[in-house]
Amino acid sequence: MPVPGITVESIVKDNEDLNLQFLAGNSGSTNRIGNAEINRPGLSLTGFFDFFANDRIQVFGKGECAYLNSLTDEKLTEICNKFFQFHLNCIVFTHGNPAPELFIQKSNEKGIPLLGTKLATHRFVTIISQVLDRALAPRTMRHGVLIEVFGVGTLLTGRSGVGKSETALELIERGHRLVADDMVEIRRLSESYLIGSCSDLLRHHMEIRGLGILNIKDLFGVGSVRDHKLIELIISLKEWEEQGDYERTGIDQRVEEILAVSIPYVEIPVKPGRNIPIIVETAAMNQRLKKMGKNSAKEFSNKLANYIDHKNSLETNILKNK
Repeated sequence: MPVPGITVESIVKDNEDLNLQFLAGNSGSTNRIGNAEINRPGLSLTGFFDFFANDRIQVFGKGECAYLNSLTDEKLTEICNKFFQFHLNCIVFTHGNPAPELFIQKSNEKGIPLLGTKLATHRFVTIISQVLDRALAPRTMRHGVLIEVFGVGTLLTGRSGVGKSETALELIERGHRLVADDMVEIRRLSESYLIGSCSDLLRHHMEIRGLGILNIKDLFGVGSVRDHKLIELIISLKEWEEQGDYERTGIDQRVEEILAVSIPYVEIPVKPGRNIPIIVETAAMNQRLKKMGKNSAKEFSNKLANYIDHKNSLETNILKNK
């Protein structure tokens, strides 16, 4: 799935803490930003444009504004003409500094959004970087159900009809929380973790065969849902096969890679009589223990190995004393 951009209009409307206002270039409000980096064009304002990062948001802080105000009208016009020759997506003036009239004129002509904020430059850059990181993070879609079980983001996968939604419904009734049903949107916000969420259209809804579409928030209350959750465990539900090779000890941790991030993976065979929800709960609690450094399977394996070594040692000593 290609990484989507985010429009300037969305940034302004959906992030009130940025305190952004349009100063000019309103016709370019649908310009899309596809680079999460920020550029402060101090060097470019001196006339050096060889490595000008024009695909980034251009931020003018106190230093840039002071430099522009120190220029003669002739020099300002020269720099402005060169600056606006590039394809720019957005310009922001921080600290409540007014933009030069020439910048306003050029922004309106070129359809380049010129924004102003009262925030200090450092504060603005910190917030806008977080906004862009979330919006431009690599993402993919997975068929399954994402549910928070004992605080562990658990992605239930498996073929259609295997019982993912029914298992999730039972878990919700037990007090756990739904994040997404059917299609889970997954974003990689760093090199080591993934965030799962649901589309606005499907959020808080679940399909149960025989009942149809259910609004989980209305049925079980606001405490039964979450908008997003860190994915820490993948559980694949598969129909029971008599000759299937299923994990019996749990010593070797299996993983599944999503967006180049390895997530612990467990395969649970499903057949009549098995209480799948309680197995999912146990798997989630076991994963929490592993994160705390306690691996029950490995501890048992070590204990068994020590017992065998001790028994062999005793037998050896007995044979020596005979």
